[in-house]
Amino acid sequence: MSQLTGSQIILACLIKEQVSTVFGYPGGAIMPLYDALYNAPIHHILTVHEQNAAHAADGYARSSGKVGVCISTSGPGATNLITGLATAYLDSIPVVAITGQVATPLLGRDSFQEIDITGLSMPITKHNFLVHDITELAKTVHRAFAIARSGRPGPVLIDVPRDILTGMTEYNDDTLPHTLPPNYPQSDPSAIQAAIDALLEARRPAILIGGGVKIAKAQSAVRHFAMKHQLPIITTLMGLDALPHDHLNLGLTGMHGSQAANKTAAQADVLLAIGTRFSDRTTSNTEMYAMKKTIIHLDGDPSEMNKNVDTHIPISGDIIESLRAIDERIVCLPEQETGWWTLNQTNEPIEEGLSPRYIMETISKGKRPATTWVADVGQNQMWAAQYLRLQQGDRWLTSGGLGTMGYAVPAALGAKSSEPDRPVVVIVGDGGFKMTAMELLTAVHENLPYTVIILKNNVLGMVRQWQTLFFDKHYSATTLPAFDFAGFVRSCGATAHEVKTREEFAAAFDAARTSRTVNVIIADIDSDEKVKPMTAPNQSVDEFVLI
Repeated sequence: MSQLTGSQIILACLIKEQVSTVFGYPGGAIMPLYDALYNAPIHHILTVHEQNAAHAADGYARSSGKVGVCISTSGPGATNLITGLATAYLDSIPVVAITGQVATPLLGRDSFQEIDITGLSMPITKHNFLVHDITELAKTVHRAFAIARSGRPGPVLIDVPRDILTGMTEYNDDTLPHTLPPNYPQSDPSAIQAAIDALLEARRPAILIGGGVKIAKAQSAVRHFAMKHQLPIITTLMGLDALPHDHLNLGLTGMHGSQAANKTAAQADVLLAIGTRFSDRTTSNTEMYAMKKTIIHLDGDPSEMNKNVDTHIPISGDIIESLRAIDERIVCLPEQETGWWTLNQTNEPIEEGLSPRYIMETISKGKRPATTWVADVGQNQMWAAQYLRLQQGDRWLTSGGLGTMGYAVPAALGAKSSEPDRPVVVIVGDGGFKMTAMELLTAVHENLPYTVIILKNNVLGMVRQWQTLFFDKHYSATTLPAFDFAGFVRSCGATAHEVKTREEFAAAFDAARTSRTVNVIIADIDSDEKVKPMTAPNQSVDEFVLI
C-alpha cells in the first residue's frame, strides 16, 4: 500500500491498462492531473482543440484496436469533447474520456467552468461516472476501460472533481484491470435451423456485412463462408475494410452504393446480414428493402434486432459461433440462378482529367504496403468508399453514424501515433479540412508524417449536389470563400502540393509516399462533380436518381 493523490492513481491505472499515448488540452480543473503527467511514462499529445483530442483518441482506437484516451478540463473543455464522443458512440469505438470538474463543495452552484458533463454526455456515451469518493477512483478507472472495450464497444467518460485529483488515499499496487464477462446471448437453436432452411431454399443468396463483423473479429469466418458457397458480398460504409475487394466483394451498398451492390441487395431472395444496424443510408425505404426476400440477421447486440428493418430470422449472439453453427450443417448450397449478380456488374469509363475516381484508383492500386485510409465526410467520403481498392490489411476510418465533418485530420493524427511506421492517407474536402486543419501543426510537431489529399472544389459539395437535384439549384451558403491552402499548410511546417492534372497529382503522391514530413496535396476538381450513382430518396435501394 502507498499514499497517492487522485491524479497519481489515475496515471497508475492508465499504465496498468497499458496506455502509452493520450490526447488532450489542459485547464484549471484538470491541472493536477497534468502536473502528475509531467514525469509519467505516458506520451501526451497536445491538440489544438479538445474536439480533436476526442477524434484523435477515436482514430487511435480504430487503428490500434486498443482503448483511446482523451483528457480535458471542466466546462468548455468538457463540452468540446461532445462531438468526438458522439462520433465514437455511433460507430462503437472504445474511448475513455477523463474530464476535470470543479471541487465537490462547488458542484451544483453554477461555479466557474462548471457544467454537468455526465448529464450532457449520457445519451452519447456507453457509460459515464462522476467520482465522489477518492477510494473508488482506481476501481472506477479500470471499470471504465472494461466497459469501453467489452461487448459492443463505446466511449466512457470519467468526470473527476479537482479535490479528488488533489486528495490522497491508500493505493494498492496489486489492483488489476477490471474485466467483464462476455455478454453475448446464446443463439437460439431454432433460429439457426430457420436460417439453414432459408439458405438451402435460396436461389439468389447474398451477404451484407457491416462494422460489427470487425468488432466481432469475424472477418475470416465470413470470408470462409462466402468463398465456400461463392456468395456475393455487399458492404455498409462501416464494413468496407472487413474483407478485401475481390471478385465476390461488390463493395458499397446504400445511398451511393454501386449499381451492382444495390441491385444485389434488392434482388436477393435471402440476405444474410452480419454485424449491421440497417442504417437508413444503407436501406433507403425500409419496408421496400425487406420485401420479397428473407433477411437473416446475425449480430452481437440484441437491441439491433428489428430496430430499423423487420428481420425474418434474428440471431443474437456471438457472430463467429452463430455463423459456424450454420456453416457446419450446410455441405453446399443449391445452385444459384445463373448470373443473377454477375450481370449487375458495370464498368463505367473513368472521366477525363483529374477526377475523384482517378485519384482514388491511382492511390490504392497495385502492390503497396497495407495502408490506413481516413476519409472525412461528404462527397470525398463517398468517392473514397466507391473507388478505393481496399486490400488485405488495409484499414478504413471514417465517421459513419454521425457524419462528422472535420473528423479526418485529427483522426489520422491518432491513427499515425498508434502505428508510426504504417502509411496513413487522409481524403478530405476543402470544407471539412478547414474545420480541423490546425491539427496539421500537431502532426508536424509530433513528427507524425501522413498524407492529406484535399479534393478542392470550392464548394460544400454534398450539400450543393442536393441543392442541384432537389432545391432548384438554389446554392444557399455552399460556395466557399477563397483560401490559400498551400500558404496555410506551409505555415504549419508541412509540405504543400497544388495539382491540376493527372501528371501533377501522380508526381505529388509519389513524393508524399517517400517523404518524412506531413504532405498535403491540394487537388483541384470540378465544383459540379457529382457522386454517382445515387438512390432515389425513400425508394427501393435499386432505384437511382438520374444525374
